[in-house]
Amino acid sequence: MLKFKFLLLTLALLLKRKVRSDPAAARFIAGKTLTLRIETRSGEGRTFAIRNGRVSSRAKPLGTPAFTLTFKDGATGFSVLSAKDSQGAFLAALGRKDLVVSGSVLDAMWFQGLTGFLQPPASVAPRDRTVFGEAS
Repeated sequence: MLKFKFLLLTLALLLKRKVRSDPAAARFIAGKTLTLRIETRSGEGRTFAIRNGRVSSRAKPLGTPAFTLTFKDGATGFSVLSAKDSQGAFLAALGRKDLVVSGSVLDAMWFQGLTGFLQPPASVAPRDRTVFGEAS
């Protein structure tokens, strides 16, 4: 559970930093007002709020969120949220019912777009280093 809580805290810090340092991310959240919760079935998790062009978070629930991502347990949440293929892991967890999305699915998809700003830039494919059919 501790790894899950730490991951959510780190997510909040990274989102805050990204919005401050990346004009495209700042434009993405401009004018958006949204509260969401990421938690386990036992209620452990973090609430995120997007207001006035800023991201904030707290461990305690805050009002009624627009949507909630509820994971079966902390280990599952950590596994899905830290997966290399996050979209595939997310969909697989939904299929297994290890993750339940309640509330606005459109807002959940918007939030996924926001977290997309945290992805590293696509790497350029390495050059083909073969010369006359032999590796150099």
